[in-house]
Amino acid sequence: MAKGDDVRAKKKMKAQRKKLNASSSSVSARVASIIAAKKRRLSGKRSMCQGMCFGLPTLEDPFCDRNGKAEFKDAKKINKRESSKEKKGLVNKDTINRENGEINNTKQKSKKPVNLRTQMKSSVTSSGVLGQNEATDLENKKVHLNRKGCNQKKQASEYSDCPSKFFVLCLNAIEKSLRQDITYSNDEKPLFVNPWGVEFLKFFSMGKDILETSGTCTFEQVAWIISIAADAIARKEKEGLSFSSPFLLFLVPSQEKAAKVRLVCKPLKDLGVHTVSLHPGASLDHQIRGLKSCEPEFLVSTPERLMELVSLKAIDISRVSFLVVDGLDSLHQDGFFDALKSIRQSIWGNPRTIVFNNNFNYASVPSVQNLFVGSISRLSLNDSICSQSACILQTVKVCSSEEEKLSKGMQVLNGAYDDQLSSQYLKVLFIVENENKSKLIKVLKSNNYSDVTDANSDISDINTSIDSSCEMKPAVSVINEEHISTADLSVFEIVILADFVHSTESYVQILTKMARNTVHGVLHSFITEEDALLAEPLIEILEQCEQEVPEALRTLHDRSSMSE
Repeated sequence: MAKGDDVRAKKKMKAQRKKLNASSSSVSARVASIIAAKKRRLSGKRSMCQGMCFGLPTLEDPFCDRNGKAEFKDAKKINKRESSKEKKGLVNKDTINRENGEINNTKQKSKKPVNLRTQMKSSVTSSGVLGQNEATDLENKKVHLNRKGCNQKKQASEYSDCPSKFFVLCLNAIEKSLRQDITYSNDEKPLFVNPWGVEFLKFFSMGKDILETSGTCTFEQVAWIISIAADAIARKEKEGLSFSSPFLLFLVPSQEKAAKVRLVCKPLKDLGVHTVSLHPGASLDHQIRGLKSCEPEFLVSTPERLMELVSLKAIDISRVSFLVVDGLDSLHQDGFFDALKSIRQSIWGNPRTIVFNNNFNYASVPSVQNLFVGSISRLSLNDSICSQSACILQTVKVCSSEEEKLSKGMQVLNGAYDDQLSSQYLKVLFIVENENKSKLIKVLKSNNYSDVTDANSDISDINTSIDSSCEMKPAVSVINEEHISTADLSVFEIVILADFVHSTESYVQILTKMARNTVHGVLHSFITEEDALLAEPLIEILEQCEQEVPEALRTLHDRSSMSE
């Protein structure tokens, strides 16, 4: 045997041994199936389903869902027939072009609409930004689709109940970092299934501001908030927008809280989201130099230090899109009410706002009302009375007779009408006993107020029923006490208990169900000597909610206890 033949034989035997080893039982069934599929694909012996899986979308078939083998075979036959005709010289070029034109027309007729997402990806430049003309065309197509039956609520919202991949990536990065720092124990559930976070995403997708009344912000809540903010930045940048001011402003009451929030934000730096913490613990000059050297997306700060930097024009917060206020009660106790007001006035427009607080006493309610503009969503996993009735003022007046209760109730109604003169949508509810209902309705009509006897009726119908002579008057609803459990009290901003309820359970039910979408709720109660037994539990509720307890109510309670 020649030397060359010997070498070739050795190589052949080596290849055979390698082939036998690859197909041995040491390879798992899954890996063996992948190897077999790869060999069939390389040899050209693929099944139809495999061809679809590995095929790429084309203009004629953008979704790769065409199953008609005959169509592809016909195209091949046509091409073969044309090439054979061309070779034999049986037809001229005009005939071929005409036949090609007929084929192209057939393809255009059977052409399916192009997926907007696929078209957007294909139109992205090498830098990842859409061209101006192409982006405009895509926006026009989106508007065109929206007019053809898409759900406008879902299209108008930037977020949905299904989070994006980038949001999940941010949340996982934060969780991994927290577990490494032993801040988040391994026994804790993953952040992605946190019950508060799931509720927060649902409320945030509605597009309203959020009032969180269960306490100060925790690590899990900060993780969800900054992950959603980072996702919002990514969405805006895909649209070609840029930010000259920080996107998120996170106000905290102390330096220690700023450090905790900064710890949660730190893992997002690898994903392109930079965070700067401002507090009195560092020198002012050092923070000014740091702000000049970078443009942070997230800004964590105490109100006093932020106002110092804004006054020195070291940072611009006018275009902040997302405002989070943590520990509002602590900020109010430390005398930062004016600072919060100035910060809110420095921000243009209406940024998405989230407020966290332990309790909302009588004095802190104006601060909350100054931060929110428009309707809100209440979020709390705490079922306590104080948490559910946050920002609802409770006033109690002791009257000597039934006539005095009715007259004071009308004074409250007239005062609310005068304060809300520019608003036609103030919702007022009277709760009375059945025997006094007809008297109250007569008084309301004599004062040119429209009335609705069923609080469950449609609010739009209430507004349209207002008489033209009293067009600016608010609509007033009147219900009996026994209908409290079935009535929808969430839309009423002002509730007047012309006849006080017979139990504290009914009072708590009214307090926790009314004014769900506003921070301007007021509950007015009028009691007499007959309600003296309810004075003590009513005082306890007022003290628990840190509301003002009138001296007349305490006196009524003292007299009832002495008489016993």
